[in-house]
Order: sequence, then C-alpha cells, then structure tokens
Amino acid sequence: MKKLKVGLISFAHGHANSYFASLAGMPEVEIVGIADESQSRVASIVERSGVPYYADYRELLASDADAVVICSENVHHAKQAVAAAEAKKHVLCEKPLGISVGEMERMIAAARENGVQLMTAFPCRYLPAVTGAKAAIERGEIGDIVAVKGTNHGTNPGGWFTDKSLSGGGALLDHTVHVMDLLNWMVGSEAKEVYGYAASRFGETKIDDAGLVHVKFAGGAFAVIDTSWSRPRSFPTWGDVTMEIVGTKGIISVDGFAQKNEVYSDLAGKGSWSYWGDDMDRLMIESFVRSLLEGRPVPITGEDGLRSAAVALAAYESAKLGQPVAL
Repeated sequence: MKKLKVGLISFAHGHANSYFASLAGMPEVEIVGIADESQSRVASIVERSGVPYYADYRELLASDADAVVICSENVHHAKQAVAAAEAKKHVLCEKPLGISVGEMERMIAAARENGVQLMTAFPCRYLPAVTGAKAAIERGEIGDIVAVKGTNHGTNPGGWFTDKSLSGGGALLDHTVHVMDLLNWMVGSEAKEVYGYAASRFGETKIDDAGLVHVKFAGGAFAVIDTSWSRPRSFPTWGDVTMEIVGTKGIISVDGFAQKNEVYSDLAGKGSWSYWGDDMDRLMIESFVRSLLEGRPVPITGEDGLRSAAVALAAYESAKLGQPVAL
C-alpha cells in the first residue's frame, strides 16, 4: 500500500490533536514528524506516539514528508504554508487561511507555482446536516436561495486567540469563516457587499467577542451571520453552527451539532451535550489524504479559504467605517 507521509506544524490550535488522531488511525498515512517551537505543548503526544519532534518547522520541511498540516497561530499560516509549498509539500492549513488578502494570495500562488495543493480546513462541510442540506439544494427542493440566517456561537477560547498580534482578529474573524464557507458552497454566487459589526460585549478582553456580518451576493441572495463568542463557560457545549436557508420554494433548517446526548455529571458539576454524530474532522482529513493519494484536486481549496476570510476582513473594515464595503 502506498502511504502518504504527513507532518504536523504546530499544535497551537486545539484542532491539531483531532487531526493527529485522525491521521494516526489511517493505515495509508505515515506521520513523519511534529514541529512546534513549544516543546511542552507537544511533549506528551510525542512521547506516546514516538513521532520525531522538530523545534523548527523548517527542519520538518527538509524531511521526506509529502504533506503538512498547519495548526499554528493565525499570523504564522502564510509564512509556513509558503515555505511548505516551496519545499514541494502539499498543505492543509487551519482556518482562517490568513489574516490579509495579500498573504492568502501569496499562499495560493506559492502552491500553484510549486505544483502542490493547498487545502483550507473547513470540517463543517462534513457535518451530516450540512451535507444533507447541500444535497437538497442541488436537487432543487427549495428553489433558488433568497436569504440565509446563520450562527457560529462559541465560548471565548482565550489564550492567543485574544491576542490580535497572534490571531489577527477576534470572534468576527474566528467564527465568520466557517459559516461563510458553507454559504459560498451552497449559494453558488460570489459575495459582493459586506456590512459588519464588531465589539467586545461578553468578557473583559479588548478584542472583539461579538460580531454580526451582513452579506449581499451577486445573484441577489443575502445573509446575516452571528459570529460571537457569546457562550458562557456554564453552557452545555462550546458553541454551534446553524443556518436557516430560505428559498423560493421552501426553507431548510440546519443545526450542525444536533446529533447529541444530554449528559448530567456530578463530576463535571453541570449538564453537557455529548455529540455522537459523524466525526467531521476525521472525514475532512480522510478527504485530504485520499485526494493526494489518488491524484485528485482537494475538495476545499485555498481559494475557498480566501473567499471566506475576505468577507470577515471586509466586515472589520465596514465596522470601522460604519458603512457597507464592496468586495
């Protein structure tokens, strides 16, 4: 069996742990290294797995890896993805793809010029409710999409996410991109105008933890997304991904994490929701790996990442100006 040799760059983003577990469970994958400037952050996983550790991601890029998964702080995505592409490695990069349109364009260009693929990590495309809605839309069950109301609520993740010098932005950037990618995928029309609101409403951090994004599409549809870190620590789960999709013939309601059990634990001291549905991270990782092994285009491209992040960045500009911004 041909194996894909994969390395991981940084475990700064918590999704890296899930991605690692998914890769480790695939017989067609060989994990050839973990690079992280913070050895303590990956010490336990390196010790358990026996995977080689690199303090400098450039040492990993000098290895025989075929591809890398980047889960570093947002400000590092571009330089690491460009370096990986120049080392002829395929890239799966955590969202948001970048923190400026220019650097995302450089990432896409570097992959193209070096003959490798760049995929953006948008696992929400693999949620059962989302794939079901996409199929129903393609069958024409609700006609043409007219409007969408979406949410991506979450708990403030803290740490580097609230440090703009590392994150590039708060909740508006962090949470707009997931739902915006689903809208781009389903509406089938480019976003042309954005009106945004961003503020700090739910905590003591100065970075934005509340956001609303209004989007007009070239085809006439419009959408509004609540992208706030508004979930208190006491809430049963970290957040949600929902959409109310209004068409000319009907409406589809999507609750991405509705496949859950309610768990009441004295140990935890509160009720919680335990998700039992399909593992979206695993499905995304499998699609990345198999696309590369089979020589097919990756399903979620760098251009997809650019289109969604560009809306979030435009929303910040709109919030600053107090008026809509054209894309």
